[in-house]
Amino acid sequence: MAKRLTFWIVIALFAGVLTGLAVNGWLDDGSPSAATRLNAIVGYFSIGTTLFLRLIKMIIAPLVFATLVGGIAQMGDTAALGRVGAKAIGWFICASLLSLSLGLVLVNLIHPGIGINLPLPSVTASSGIGSTGFNLATFLTHIVPASMVEAMATNEILQIVVFSIFIGMAITSVGERAAPIVRAVDGLVAIMLQVTDYVMRLAPIAVFCAVAATLAERGASVIGQLALFMASFYLGLIILWTILIAAGFLIVGPCFRELMRHVRGPLLIAFTTASSEAAYPRVLEALERFGVPPKIASFVLPLGYSFNLDGSMMYMTFASIFIAEAYGIHMPFGTQIAMLLFLMISSKGIAAVPRASLVVIAAVLPVFGIPEAGLLLILAIDHFLDMGRTATNVVGNAVAAAIVAEWEGGSLRKIQSARHPVEARLPSKLIDDRKRARATVRRVTGD
Repeated sequence: MAKRLTFWIVIALFAGVLTGLAVNGWLDDGSPSAATRLNAIVGYFSIGTTLFLRLIKMIIAPLVFATLVGGIAQMGDTAALGRVGAKAIGWFICASLLSLSLGLVLVNLIHPGIGINLPLPSVTASSGIGSTGFNLATFLTHIVPASMVEAMATNEILQIVVFSIFIGMAITSVGERAAPIVRAVDGLVAIMLQVTDYVMRLAPIAVFCAVAATLAERGASVIGQLALFMASFYLGLIILWTILIAAGFLIVGPCFRELMRHVRGPLLIAFTTASSEAAYPRVLEALERFGVPPKIASFVLPLGYSFNLDGSMMYMTFASIFIAEAYGIHMPFGTQIAMLLFLMISSKGIAAVPRASLVVIAAVLPVFGIPEAGLLLILAIDHFLDMGRTATNVVGNAVAAAIVAEWEGGSLRKIQSARHPVEARLPSKLIDDRKRARATVRRVTGD
């Protein structure tokens, strides 16, 4: 099922590109009437994407609640919960600093904003993005839900995590009397994963609609105008992926490549829909298939969706310095470090906000004397950038869960060795040869 779904998503991606470009080239002649017709067609395309994302949002809250409560109940004691939480938060902080620093280094090496030939928006223009700054009191009070029903209705992941932790700890304390609740939660997990399977069958339609709508509205020219900015940002994402995956190999071992094979499907979903939520259920399944204990995967993954957005982190420093360069604003190295630390703190206060990266940037720019209107430069291509940073967020959280599981004595290497006892001792080339031989035998015999 997973391979067939990936195949159809790829087909839908290319079909969406061709359809979007064809519609834009056919209708966009620059006249007001053409713009009206184009907006109507884009609106029709968007229906498919909107329906799919609403179905995903329908799944997320009960799935996070059930998996997290069940995972904590399996841990057996609050000491284990605190230990796993501390390791996860420690990794999140290190990964966030790495992502922010990498974005800062690359934008200073490449300077994509210097000599830009696009007309700059007026410094007094509004970007249309909310710019509520970081407020510690608001952040701390916001993470505690006033109502669990409200938190689930609005998909406030962090509030759901807090409530689920309390429920899981209470179940652990009550002991045997809570056994019926644990069985009910396990049943809910199975049900929600089955619902996820039904919803994911619609993913190719959503991918086609999302890509076709974006390219029909924007056309190919908008990509060319900011090509250096996009190319340098994606170069940064490639470097960040390399570092994160290398860390996974270093800590987990060679068997880590098996995890990357499992998450290919969720990554493609995240990239094409630009939605981390759309990939969440599949990432959870991929981690458990790889061997990450459910109690760790179901705890670290939702926590990471609030605190470990590696792609978004890198984008914040990259885009902020790019806008400063476009306006010819010189920022000393000390000021850039101060901005990095400010972004590190403020980004934690806007978890689960739509287009959170832009919201954080809009709040930070005025603090350092950079016109907020500069966001208008990148809004036109933000969807294409969001695809890359969303996929990177998924990679970062999958790596984090695997590393925390290994630190917790998950023995992922032993699990993989037990599944593939002979191949675990063979060089990778011999393993590939064995797999090709098996595939040949299956083709010949028809098995």
